[in-house]
Amino acid sequence: MVRLALGVEYAGDRFEGWQSQRHGRTVQDALEAALSRIAGEAVKLHCAGRTDTGVHATAQVAHFDTAAVRPLSAWIRGVNTHLPAGVAVRWAVEVDDAFHARFLAYERRYRYVLFNAPTRPALLAGRVGWFHLPLDEGAMAEAARCLVGMQDFSAFRAAECQAKTPVRDMREVRVQRSGDYLIFDFRADGFLHHMIRNLVGALVYVGKGRYPPGWLAEVLAGRDRSRAAPTFAPDGLYLCGVSYPGNWSLPDDGRIIALPRIPLV
Repeated sequence: MVRLALGVEYAGDRFEGWQSQRHGRTVQDALEAALSRIAGEAVKLHCAGRTDTGVHATAQVAHFDTAAVRPLSAWIRGVNTHLPAGVAVRWAVEVDDAFHARFLAYERRYRYVLFNAPTRPALLAGRVGWFHLPLDEGAMAEAARCLVGMQDFSAFRAAECQAKTPVRDMREVRVQRSGDYLIFDFRADGFLHHMIRNLVGALVYVGKGRYPPGWLAEVLAGRDRSRAAPTFAPDGLYLCGVSYPGNWSLPDDGRIIALPRIPLV
C-alpha cells in the first residue's frame, strides 16, 4: 500500500461541507469518487480539518492509502478531470504510513474576508462576508489582542462542538483593512466548531461600536456562549494553511486566492 498526501482547494459555497454525507454533496464525496476512478478501487480520505457548509479552502491537506501504482501527475491532473467545478487537487506527495493529515498537523491558519460597504457584493457573493455599517478596524484589532495565548474558548464554541477540551493555543490574530475589505487572520494549534465565525461576530460588535474593545476579554473570561455575538456567515472563511513537521517535505501552500485590493500574506 502507498500513502499519498494531497493539497486541495475548494469553494465551499458549492458543497455541503467537507465530511462525507449520505446525499453525496460534500467535498470529501467528490474527491473520493474522483480518486477511486483513478485508483480503480475505493479510496477513503482523511483531512486536516473538516470545514462546514460554505467554508472555503485554499490549502486543505488530506491523505489516503491505495494499492494502485500511478505517477503523481495522475493524482493531480488525472483526478481533476473527474472533479466538479469548485474543487481541485493542487499537489500530491508520497508519504510513509506514519503520516496523518489530521493528527500530525501542529498549526492551522484561517482567514475571514469581510466586505464592509453599504450594499452587498455581487461578483463575490458567497466568497466574502458582508456588513453594511462602517466598522472601526482599530477597535477590533485592539479587542483581538486578548485572544492570543493558551485560552479557554468556551464562549466561542458551538453547542454541537465535539472537541474534548475548549482550550486552544491562539498564536496570532490580525485585523487589517484594505479598501472596503476587512481581513481577519487567525493562527492556532487548532480551532473549535464555529470558533472563528463566532469570534468574527464578536469583533464586528466591537467594530460597529456596540461594545468597547475590553468587552471581548470579558466574554472570553466568562466562558459563556450566550454572552457573545451570533455566529457570523461562513461566506468569507478560508482554510489557508496547515503546518506539519519539516521531515514530511510537504509544500507550504498556505495562501489565499487574490481578491480585489486584498494583499497576499
